[in-house]
Amino acid sequence: QPAMNRAEHSAPRLVVKIGTNLLAGKQAFDGHYMEQLVRELCALKRERGYEILVVSSGAVGCGMEALGLTERPKALAEKQAVAAVGQARLMHYYETLVRVFGKGEFATAQVLLTQYDLENRTNYLHVRNTLLTLLKMGRIIPILNENDSTAIDELRFGDNDTLAAKIAAKINADLLLILTDVDGLFDRNPAKDPDARLIHEVEQITDTLAAVAGDAGSIASTGGMRTKLEAARIACAAGVVCVIANGTRNGIVSGVLDQTMPCTRFKPSGDAISHRKRWIAFGRLSRGVIQVDDGAAHALREKGSSLLPAGITGVDGEFPAGATVSVADESGRVLARGITNYDAATVRRIMRLHTPEVRQKLGARCREEVIHRDNLVVLTA
Repeated sequence: QPAMNRAEHSAPRLVVKIGTNLLAGKQAFDGHYMEQLVRELCALKRERGYEILVVSSGAVGCGMEALGLTERPKALAEKQAVAAVGQARLMHYYETLVRVFGKGEFATAQVLLTQYDLENRTNYLHVRNTLLTLLKMGRIIPILNENDSTAIDELRFGDNDTLAAKIAAKINADLLLILTDVDGLFDRNPAKDPDARLIHEVEQITDTLAAVAGDAGSIASTGGMRTKLEAARIACAAGVVCVIANGTRNGIVSGVLDQTMPCTRFKPSGDAISHRKRWIAFGRLSRGVIQVDDGAAHALREKGSSLLPAGITGVDGEFPAGATVSVADESGRVLARGITNYDAATVRRIMRLHTPEVRQKLGARCREEVIHRDNLVVLTA
């Protein structure tokens, strides 16, 4: 079972993400694996006392089933309307299954989120408090999904893997279990190469590993293996164990907890970042990219330094002061995220300048740092 890594909750806390590939059969929706998984989650809650939160895809598929559609809608308004129909049906399925397999002891709660709900620090904390209160009630299994009925592209999480990882980080989960239709991350695409081998343990998520993920596993879902790797990166940075496993295997959740099932397990960071820095790193959307030279990248990674204008080599995008931006090295790899003291135009004016030159351009009241280290989160080692 996952080692308890925090003192704020006594019961082991588990976030389970159930992917599209487990809910979509030959028709728009197939509840076979949902039934199998809910039965197991209810047993775990009753017998082992787990706090369980589910992040589930499936609203659009359920809506297609209800409306008799054979093709996934492409227009945004149609997709949102179909999701609105399907979300009610999806929750009806979960509530019915939880009532049956929970033997009347458990119930569900629905929580629909968009990226907007995490953008504002106050909203972010309200979401966290609501979820923790639901878990502390003891008999509730919250079911989360992206609010596909209202989310627009710029305010979408993009996939439920990312949503699940952000929620796991937010509630101090002990384990994030991402269930899909393959056993985990392979060194090659198992659908194309019969000699592909499962990667059982991942110490650190490297660029090489990310390249492998780009061509591994199923591609039928919105996410795919690359998004699962990004989700693992978020969870591990928050000190949460992350596992990718095959939800079509009977008893998969217990098997992962007891380490008897094949899966890919990602080792969490030894130094979990604070909740405020989790919000900076994962709660807010990145509004642009600031490129830095090798010297600045080294100072950020190894010395915990602030980002100064002298190390900046370029700016992509337009953003205001106070926005969250990504910081990329010379190869284009994102190494950090932070809240900028200046807007994009001002950063372009002062990049490559040292502090005396910045003061000359902006005046004595200017800030020395483009991003102060207290508002900066390094994402890569």
